[in-house]
Amino acid sequence: MSRKVEHIGVLGGGLVGALNSIYLRKRGYRVSLFEKRPDIRKAGTDSGRSINLALSRRGIKAMQDIGAFESVKDILLPMEGRMMHSLEGELTFQPYGKEGQFINSVSRGRLNEILINKAEEAGVEIHFEHTCHHVDLNKTEVSFTSPKENVTYQFDLVIGSDGAFSQVRQEMVKIPRYNYQQYYIPHGYKELTIPPTEAGDFAIAPNALHIWPRGKYMLIALPNVDRSFTCTLFFPFDGDPSFESLKTPKDVKQFFQKTFPDSLEHIRNIEEEYFKNPTSALVTIKCFPWVKNNFVLIGDAAHAIVPFYGQGMNAGFEDCHVLNQLLDKHNDNWDATLTEYQLLRKDDADAIADLALDNFVEMRDLVADEKFLIQKKIEARLHDQFPKQWIPLYTMVTFSDLRYSEALEAGKKQQAIMDEVMKRKDILKNWESLNLQEIVDQL
Repeated sequence: MSRKVEHIGVLGGGLVGALNSIYLRKRGYRVSLFEKRPDIRKAGTDSGRSINLALSRRGIKAMQDIGAFESVKDILLPMEGRMMHSLEGELTFQPYGKEGQFINSVSRGRLNEILINKAEEAGVEIHFEHTCHHVDLNKTEVSFTSPKENVTYQFDLVIGSDGAFSQVRQEMVKIPRYNYQQYYIPHGYKELTIPPTEAGDFAIAPNALHIWPRGKYMLIALPNVDRSFTCTLFFPFDGDPSFESLKTPKDVKQFFQKTFPDSLEHIRNIEEEYFKNPTSALVTIKCFPWVKNNFVLIGDAAHAIVPFYGQGMNAGFEDCHVLNQLLDKHNDNWDATLTEYQLLRKDDADAIADLALDNFVEMRDLVADEKFLIQKKIEARLHDQFPKQWIPLYTMVTFSDLRYSEALEAGKKQQAIMDEVMKRKDILKNWESLNLQEIVDQL
Protein backbone atom coordinates (compact mmCIF):
# COMPACT_ATOMS: atom_id res chain seq x y z
CA MET A 1 0.00 0.00 0.00
CA SER A 2 1.33 3.42 -1.01
CA ARG A 3 1.60 6.30 1.43
CA LYS A 4 -1.28 8.76 1.19
CA VAL A 5 -0.12 12.16 -0.05
CA GLU A 6 -2.35 15.22 -0.19
CA HIS A 7 -0.34 18.13 1.24
CA ILE A 8 3.28 18.56 0.08
CA GLY A 9 5.78 21.00 1.59
CA VAL A 10 8.51 22.23 -0.75
CA LEU A 11 11.52 23.78 0.99
CA GLY A 12 13.40 26.31 -1.12
CA GLY A 13 11.78 28.74 -3.55
CA GLY A 14 14.70 28.89 -5.96
CA LEU A 15 14.50 27.65 -9.54
CA VAL A 16 14.06 23.93 -8.85
CA GLY A 17 11.70 24.38 -5.90
CA ALA A 18 9.46 26.77 -7.83
CA LEU A 19 9.38 24.57 -10.93
CA ASN A 20 8.69 21.40 -8.95
CA SER A 21 5.88 23.03 -6.97
CA ILE A 22 4.13 23.84 -10.29
CA TYR A 23 4.46 20.22 -11.46
CA LEU A 24 2.96 18.98 -8.17
CA ARG A 25 0.16 21.54 -8.11
CA LYS A 26 -0.80 20.58 -11.69
CA ARG A 27 -1.19 17.00 -10.44
CA GLY A 28 -3.80 18.21 -7.94
CA TYR A 29 -1.75 18.23 -4.73
CA ARG A 30 -1.97 20.98 -2.16
CA VAL A 31 1.52 22.53 -2.26
CA SER A 32 3.14 24.91 0.25
CA LEU A 33 6.42 26.49 -0.90
CA PHE A 34 8.80 28.01 1.68
CA GLU A 35 11.63 30.43 0.90
CA LYS A 36 13.96 32.06 3.44
CA ARG A 37 14.59 35.14 1.28
CA PRO A 38 12.09 37.98 0.76
CA ASP A 39 9.92 37.87 -2.36
CA ILE A 40 12.43 38.23 -5.21
CA ARG A 41 9.83 40.13 -7.26
CA LYS A 42 9.83 42.95 -4.69
CA ALA A 43 13.36 42.72 -3.28
CA GLY A 44 15.28 42.49 -6.58
CA THR A 45 18.06 40.05 -7.48
CA ASP A 46 21.39 39.56 -5.76
CA SER A 47 24.11 41.05 -7.92
CA GLY A 48 27.59 39.63 -7.92
CA ARG A 49 26.57 36.07 -7.10
CA SER A 50 25.95 33.57 -9.90
CA ILE A 51 23.28 35.57 -11.68
CA ASN A 52 23.74 34.06 -15.16
CA LEU A 53 22.93 30.52 -16.19
CA ALA A 54 22.97 28.43 -19.38
CA LEU A 55 19.58 26.95 -20.23
CA SER A 56 19.62 24.00 -22.63
CA ARG A 57 17.43 21.16 -23.86
CA ARG A 58 16.83 19.34 -20.55
CA GLY A 59 15.74 22.49 -18.75
CA ILE A 60 13.62 23.72 -21.66
CA LYS A 61 11.81 20.36 -21.82
CA ALA A 62 10.76 20.67 -18.16
CA MET A 63 9.55 24.25 -18.62
CA GLN A 64 7.54 23.25 -21.68
CA ASP A 65 5.93 20.52 -19.55
CA ILE A 66 4.52 23.06 -17.09
CA GLY A 67 3.66 25.67 -19.74
CA ALA A 68 6.31 28.20 -18.64
CA PHE A 69 8.65 28.24 -21.63
CA GLU A 70 6.69 30.79 -23.68
CA SER A 71 7.04 33.28 -20.80
CA VAL A 72 10.80 32.70 -20.67
CA LYS A 73 11.65 33.03 -24.38
CA ASP A 74 11.99 36.82 -24.26
CA ILE A 75 14.76 36.74 -21.63
CA LEU A 76 16.93 34.14 -23.42
CA LEU A 77 20.05 35.00 -25.42
CA PRO A 78 21.32 32.21 -27.70
CA MET A 79 25.03 31.31 -27.50
CA GLU A 80 26.11 29.23 -30.50
CA GLY A 81 29.61 28.43 -29.25
CA ARG A 82 32.67 29.47 -27.31
CA MET A 83 34.59 32.59 -28.30
CA MET A 84 38.20 32.11 -27.19
CA HIS A 85 40.30 35.18 -26.33
CA SER A 86 44.04 34.59 -26.59
CA LEU A 87 46.62 36.54 -24.58
CA GLU A 88 47.27 38.59 -27.72
CA GLY A 89 43.56 39.34 -28.12
CA GLU A 90 43.01 36.98 -31.07
CA LEU A 91 39.50 35.53 -31.27
CA THR A 92 38.67 31.91 -32.15
CA PHE A 93 35.07 30.68 -32.38
CA GLN A 94 34.24 27.05 -31.53
CA PRO A 95 30.62 26.02 -32.29
CA TYR A 96 28.87 23.98 -29.59
CA GLY A 97 27.21 21.70 -32.09
CA LYS A 98 25.72 21.70 -35.56
CA GLU A 99 24.19 24.79 -37.14
CA GLY A 100 21.05 25.73 -35.25
CA GLN A 101 22.24 24.22 -31.95
CA PHE A 102 22.84 26.67 -29.12
CA ILE A 103 22.56 27.12 -25.38
CA ASN A 104 20.81 30.11 -23.81
CA SER A 105 22.15 32.72 -21.43
CA VAL A 106 19.47 33.58 -18.89
CA SER A 107 19.31 35.69 -15.74
CA ARG A 108 18.77 33.53 -12.65
CA GLY A 109 16.72 36.28 -10.99
CA ARG A 110 14.43 36.96 -13.95
CA LEU A 111 13.83 33.24 -14.47
CA ASN A 112 13.08 32.75 -10.77
CA GLU A 113 10.52 35.60 -10.87
CA ILE A 114 8.71 34.00 -13.82
CA LEU A 115 8.56 30.60 -12.09
CA ILE A 116 7.34 32.14 -8.82
CA ASN A 117 4.57 33.93 -10.76
CA LYS A 118 3.62 30.67 -12.49
CA ALA A 119 3.56 28.84 -9.14
CA GLU A 120 1.29 31.50 -7.68
CA GLU A 121 -1.02 31.33 -10.71
CA ALA A 122 -1.18 27.52 -10.33
CA GLY A 123 -2.38 27.89 -6.74
CA VAL A 124 0.82 27.11 -4.82
CA GLU A 125 0.78 28.62 -1.29
CA ILE A 126 4.03 30.61 -1.07
CA HIS A 127 5.64 31.64 2.23
CA PHE A 128 8.57 34.07 1.93
CA GLU A 129 11.00 34.97 4.74
CA HIS A 130 10.52 31.56 6.35
CA THR A 131 13.87 30.19 7.55
CA CYS A 132 13.84 26.48 8.34
CA HIS A 133 15.41 25.83 11.75
CA HIS A 134 14.29 22.26 12.49
CA VAL A 135 13.33 19.18 10.50
CA ASP A 136 11.68 16.14 12.14
CA LEU A 137 12.15 13.16 9.81
CA ASN A 138 9.87 10.93 11.87
CA LYS A 139 6.87 13.25 12.20
CA THR A 140 7.19 14.88 8.74
CA GLU A 141 7.31 18.25 10.51
CA VAL A 142 9.28 21.35 9.59
CA SER A 143 9.72 24.36 11.90
CA PHE A 144 10.34 27.86 10.57
CA THR A 145 11.31 31.27 11.88
CA SER A 146 9.53 34.15 10.16
CA PRO A 147 9.37 37.91 10.89
CA LYS A 148 5.97 37.42 12.58
CA GLU A 149 6.30 34.11 14.43
CA ASN A 150 7.93 30.74 14.88
CA VAL A 151 5.71 28.14 13.27
CA THR A 152 5.69 24.35 12.71
CA TYR A 153 3.93 22.64 9.81
CA GLN A 154 3.14 18.98 9.31
CA PHE A 155 2.95 17.52 5.80
CA ASP A 156 2.27 14.21 4.08
CA LEU A 157 5.50 14.66 2.09
CA VAL A 158 8.37 17.17 2.15
CA ILE A 159 10.60 17.88 -0.85
CA GLY A 160 13.96 19.42 0.03
CA SER A 161 14.96 21.69 -2.84
CA ASP A 162 16.82 23.92 -0.40
CA GLY A 163 20.16 24.01 -2.17
CA ALA A 164 23.71 22.79 -1.62
CA PHE A 165 23.52 23.39 2.14
CA SER A 166 20.09 21.80 2.54
CA GLN A 167 18.58 21.64 6.03
CA VAL A 168 16.75 18.46 5.06
CA ARG A 169 19.96 16.76 3.99
CA GLN A 170 21.79 17.92 7.11
CA GLU A 171 19.17 16.03 9.11
CA MET A 172 19.51 12.96 6.88
CA VAL A 173 23.29 12.93 7.35
CA LYS A 174 22.73 12.11 11.05
CA ILE A 175 21.14 8.78 10.10
CA PRO A 176 23.43 5.74 10.57
CA ARG A 177 25.10 4.54 7.35
CA TYR A 178 24.12 7.67 5.43
CA ASN A 179 26.63 8.33 2.64
CA TYR A 180 27.74 11.93 2.20
CA GLN A 181 30.68 13.51 0.42
CA GLN A 182 31.56 17.13 -0.30
CA TYR A 183 34.54 18.37 -2.28
CA TYR A 184 35.63 21.98 -2.72
CA ILE A 185 37.88 22.70 -5.69
CA PRO A 186 40.83 25.04 -4.94
CA HIS A 187 39.19 27.74 -7.07
CA GLY A 188 36.50 30.25 -6.22
CA TYR A 189 34.66 32.73 -8.40
CA LYS A 190 33.99 36.45 -8.50
CA GLU A 191 31.59 38.22 -10.82
CA LEU A 192 32.35 41.36 -12.84
CA THR A 193 30.41 43.30 -15.49
CA ILE A 194 30.95 44.45 -19.06
CA PRO A 195 28.36 47.25 -19.50
CA PRO A 196 26.79 48.13 -22.88
CA THR A 197 28.71 50.53 -25.10
CA GLU A 198 27.92 54.24 -24.91
CA ALA A 199 25.77 53.71 -28.03
CA GLY A 200 23.80 51.11 -26.04
CA ASP A 201 25.05 48.03 -27.89
CA PHE A 202 26.90 44.86 -26.89
CA ALA A 203 30.61 45.55 -26.36
CA ILE A 204 31.59 42.07 -27.63
CA ALA A 205 29.83 39.45 -29.79
CA PRO A 206 26.55 38.50 -28.08
CA ASN A 207 26.06 35.08 -29.73
CA ALA A 208 28.82 33.32 -27.77
CA LEU A 209 30.05 32.36 -24.34
CA HIS A 210 33.37 34.22 -24.15
CA ILE A 211 36.33 32.47 -22.50
CA TRP A 212 39.78 33.80 -21.64
CA PRO A 213 41.54 30.43 -20.91
CA ARG A 214 44.82 30.80 -19.01
CA GLY A 215 45.77 27.31 -17.82
CA LYS A 216 45.18 27.37 -14.07
CA TYR A 217 42.35 29.90 -14.20
CA MET A 218 40.00 31.66 -16.61
CA LEU A 219 37.58 34.51 -17.18
CA ILE A 220 34.22 33.93 -18.90
CA ALA A 221 31.43 36.27 -20.04
CA LEU A 222 27.74 35.61 -20.78
CA PRO A 223 25.41 38.11 -22.51
CA ASN A 224 22.38 39.74 -20.84
CA VAL A 225 19.21 41.12 -22.41
CA ASP A 226 20.16 44.67 -21.31
CA ARG A 227 23.24 44.27 -23.60
CA SER A 228 25.69 43.96 -20.75
CA PHE A 229 27.77 40.84 -20.03
CA THR A 230 28.14 39.05 -16.71
CA CYS A 231 31.79 38.05 -16.36
CA THR A 232 33.05 35.44 -13.92
CA LEU A 233 36.66 35.06 -12.83
CA PHE A 234 37.43 31.46 -11.79
CA PHE A 235 40.61 31.80 -9.79
CA PRO A 236 42.55 29.96 -7.04
CA PHE A 237 41.88 31.07 -3.46
CA ASP A 238 45.56 30.71 -2.48
CA GLY A 239 49.00 30.97 -4.09
CA ASP A 240 50.34 33.37 -6.69
CA PRO A 241 48.34 34.58 -8.53
CA SER A 242 45.17 34.09 -6.50
CA PHE A 243 42.37 35.93 -4.74
CA GLU A 244 44.69 36.05 -1.75
CA SER A 245 47.54 37.67 -3.69
CA LEU A 246 45.50 40.48 -5.33
CA LYS A 247 45.25 42.80 -2.35
CA THR A 248 44.92 46.30 -3.83
CA PRO A 249 43.14 47.95 -6.79
CA LYS A 250 46.58 48.39 -8.38
CA ASP A 251 47.26 44.62 -8.07
CA VAL A 252 43.95 43.85 -9.79
CA LYS A 253 44.52 46.33 -12.63
CA GLN A 254 48.05 45.07 -13.28
CA PHE A 255 46.95 41.42 -13.21
CA PHE A 256 44.16 42.03 -15.75
CA GLN A 257 46.46 44.12 -17.96
CA LYS A 258 48.92 41.25 -18.05
CA THR A 259 46.49 38.30 -18.19
CA PHE A 260 43.21 39.44 -19.82
CA PRO A 261 44.35 42.63 -21.60
CA ASP A 262 41.52 42.83 -24.17
CA SER A 263 38.88 42.56 -21.42
CA LEU A 264 39.99 45.76 -19.71
CA GLU A 265 38.72 48.10 -22.40
CA HIS A 266 35.23 46.74 -21.65
CA ILE A 267 35.24 46.13 -17.85
CA ARG A 268 35.21 49.81 -16.97
CA ASN A 269 35.35 49.99 -13.17
CA ILE A 270 37.17 46.77 -12.37
CA GLU A 271 39.05 48.01 -9.28
CA GLU A 272 35.82 49.04 -7.54
CA GLU A 273 33.71 46.03 -8.65
CA TYR A 274 36.41 43.46 -7.83
CA PHE A 275 36.44 44.41 -4.15
CA LYS A 276 32.69 45.08 -3.88
CA ASN A 277 31.50 41.69 -5.19
CA PRO A 278 31.87 38.59 -2.99
CA THR A 279 34.30 35.74 -3.62
CA SER A 280 32.38 32.46 -3.55
CA ALA A 281 33.45 28.83 -3.27
CA LEU A 282 32.63 25.94 -5.62
CA VAL A 283 31.51 22.63 -4.16
CA THR A 284 30.51 19.19 -5.43
CA ILE A 285 28.14 17.26 -3.15
CA LYS A 286 27.20 13.59 -3.48
CA CYS A 287 24.92 11.76 -1.07
CA PHE A 288 22.61 8.76 -0.77
CA PRO A 289 19.84 7.92 -0.09
CA TRP A 290 17.79 10.86 -1.32
CA VAL A 291 14.61 9.56 0.32
CA LYS A 292 14.05 9.04 4.05
CA ASN A 293 10.57 8.41 5.44
CA ASN A 294 8.43 11.15 3.85
CA PHE A 295 11.34 13.44 2.89
CA VAL A 296 12.86 13.68 -0.60
CA LEU A 297 15.92 15.56 -1.90
CA ILE A 298 15.95 17.18 -5.34
CA GLY A 299 18.26 19.50 -7.29
CA ASP A 300 21.35 20.89 -5.52
CA ALA A 301 20.15 19.46 -2.20
CA ALA A 302 20.76 16.00 -3.67
CA HIS A 303 23.66 16.74 -6.03
CA ALA A 304 25.37 20.12 -6.04
CA ILE A 305 27.86 20.40 -8.92
CA VAL A 306 30.39 22.93 -10.21
CA PRO A 307 29.11 25.14 -13.06
CA PHE A 308 31.54 24.18 -15.83
CA TYR A 309 29.15 22.15 -17.97
CA GLY A 310 26.30 24.63 -17.62
CA GLN A 311 24.10 21.79 -16.38
CA GLY A 312 23.35 22.54 -12.71
CA MET A 313 19.96 24.12 -13.32
CA ASN A 314 19.23 21.77 -16.24
CA ALA A 315 19.96 18.71 -14.08
CA GLY A 316 17.70 20.02 -11.31
CA PHE A 317 14.90 20.72 -13.79
CA GLU A 318 15.37 17.22 -15.23
CA ASP A 319 14.94 15.79 -11.71
CA CYS A 320 11.48 17.42 -11.64
CA HIS A 321 10.67 16.15 -15.14
CA VAL A 322 11.72 12.57 -14.27
CA LEU A 323 9.83 12.64 -10.96
CA ASN A 324 6.69 13.72 -12.81
CA GLN A 325 7.13 10.99 -15.45
CA LEU A 326 7.50 8.38 -12.71
CA LEU A 327 4.33 9.60 -11.00
CA ASP A 328 2.57 9.08 -14.35
CA LYS A 329 4.11 5.62 -14.70
CA HIS A 330 3.13 4.53 -11.18
CA ASN A 331 -0.27 6.30 -11.06
CA ASP A 332 0.87 8.55 -8.20
CA ASN A 333 2.01 5.62 -6.07
CA TRP A 334 4.66 7.55 -4.15
CA ASP A 335 6.43 4.50 -2.68
CA ALA A 336 7.13 3.03 -6.12
CA THR A 337 7.89 6.48 -7.59
CA LEU A 338 10.43 7.53 -4.96
CA THR A 339 12.22 4.17 -4.95
CA GLU A 340 12.76 4.37 -8.71
CA TYR A 341 13.45 8.13 -8.69
CA GLN A 342 16.46 7.99 -6.38
CA LEU A 343 17.99 4.90 -8.01
CA LEU A 344 17.55 6.33 -11.51
CA ARG A 345 18.76 9.85 -10.82
CA LYS A 346 21.66 9.02 -8.50
CA ASP A 347 23.73 7.52 -11.34
CA ASP A 348 22.99 10.49 -13.57
CA ALA A 349 23.77 13.02 -10.83
CA ASP A 350 27.16 11.40 -10.16
CA ALA A 351 27.90 11.37 -13.89
CA ILE A 352 27.19 15.07 -14.48
CA ALA A 353 29.15 15.98 -11.32
CA ASP A 354 32.22 14.21 -12.74
CA LEU A 355 31.69 15.65 -16.21
CA ALA A 356 31.46 19.18 -14.79
CA LEU A 357 34.78 18.80 -12.94
CA ASP A 358 36.46 17.44 -16.10
CA ASN A 359 35.09 20.30 -18.19
CA PHE A 360 36.80 22.87 -15.96
CA VAL A 361 40.17 21.54 -17.14
CA GLU A 362 38.93 21.65 -20.74
CA MET A 363 37.64 25.23 -20.53
CA ARG A 364 40.57 26.82 -18.71
CA ASP A 365 43.35 24.93 -20.51
CA LEU A 366 42.62 22.54 -23.37
CA VAL A 367 40.45 24.89 -25.44
CA ALA A 368 43.63 26.82 -26.28
CA ASP A 369 45.58 23.65 -27.16
CA GLU A 370 46.14 22.96 -30.90
CA LYS A 371 45.95 19.18 -30.54
CA PHE A 372 42.69 19.43 -28.62
CA LEU A 373 41.19 21.71 -31.28
CA ILE A 374 42.14 19.28 -34.05
CA GLN A 375 40.54 16.43 -32.09
CA LYS A 376 37.32 18.45 -31.85
CA LYS A 377 37.41 19.01 -35.64
CA ILE A 378 37.83 15.26 -36.25
CA GLU A 379 34.93 14.50 -33.90
CA ALA A 380 32.74 17.10 -35.64
CA ARG A 381 33.44 15.40 -38.98
CA LEU A 382 32.69 11.99 -37.51
CA HIS A 383 29.36 13.30 -36.20
CA ASP A 384 28.60 14.92 -39.56
CA GLN A 385 29.21 11.74 -41.55
CA PHE A 386 27.96 9.23 -38.95
CA PRO A 387 25.37 11.22 -36.97
CA LYS A 388 23.85 8.21 -35.19
CA GLN A 389 27.05 6.32 -34.39
CA TRP A 390 29.37 9.12 -33.27
CA ILE A 391 27.81 11.84 -31.13
CA PRO A 392 30.29 14.19 -29.40
CA LEU A 393 30.10 14.13 -25.61
CA TYR A 394 29.07 17.79 -25.38
CA THR A 395 26.21 17.15 -27.83
CA MET A 396 25.03 14.10 -25.84
CA VAL A 397 24.98 16.11 -22.61
CA THR A 398 23.59 19.39 -23.91
CA PHE A 399 21.46 18.68 -26.97
CA SER A 400 20.05 15.20 -26.34
CA ASP A 401 17.78 13.35 -23.91
CA LEU A 402 20.36 10.63 -23.29
CA ARG A 403 20.89 9.94 -19.59
CA TYR A 404 23.99 11.68 -18.18
CA SER A 405 25.35 8.29 -17.04
CA GLU A 406 24.99 6.85 -20.56
CA ALA A 407 26.60 9.94 -22.11
CA LEU A 408 29.55 9.62 -19.72
CA GLU A 409 30.11 5.95 -20.62
CA ALA A 410 29.84 6.62 -24.37
CA GLY A 411 32.20 9.59 -23.97
CA LYS A 412 34.81 7.41 -22.26
CA LYS A 413 34.74 4.91 -25.15
CA GLN A 414 35.07 7.69 -27.71
CA GLN A 415 37.93 9.34 -25.81
CA ALA A 416 39.87 6.05 -25.66
CA ILE A 417 39.55 5.75 -29.45
CA MET A 418 40.54 9.39 -29.99
CA ASP A 419 43.57 9.04 -27.69
CA GLU A 420 44.92 6.41 -30.12
CA VAL A 421 44.01 8.48 -33.18
CA MET A 422 45.83 11.53 -31.80
CA LYS A 423 49.02 9.50 -31.29
CA ARG A 424 49.37 8.95 -35.03
CA LYS A 425 52.36 10.45 -36.74
CA ASP A 426 51.86 13.98 -38.11
CA ILE A 427 48.20 13.94 -37.05
CA LEU A 428 48.10 17.74 -36.83
CA LYS A 429 49.01 17.96 -40.54
CA ASN A 430 47.23 14.89 -41.90
CA TRP A 431 44.00 14.77 -39.87
CA GLU A 432 41.82 15.61 -42.87
CA SER A 433 42.86 12.39 -44.66
CA LEU A 434 41.84 10.04 -41.79
CA ASN A 435 39.68 7.01 -42.59
CA LEU A 436 36.60 8.00 -40.58
CA GLN A 437 34.80 4.69 -41.20
CA GLU A 438 37.71 2.84 -39.57
CA ILE A 439 37.42 5.07 -36.47
CA VAL A 440 33.64 4.65 -36.15
CA ASP A 441 33.91 0.87 -36.56
CA GLN A 442 35.88 0.75 -33.29
CA LEU A 443 32.72 1.74 -31.40
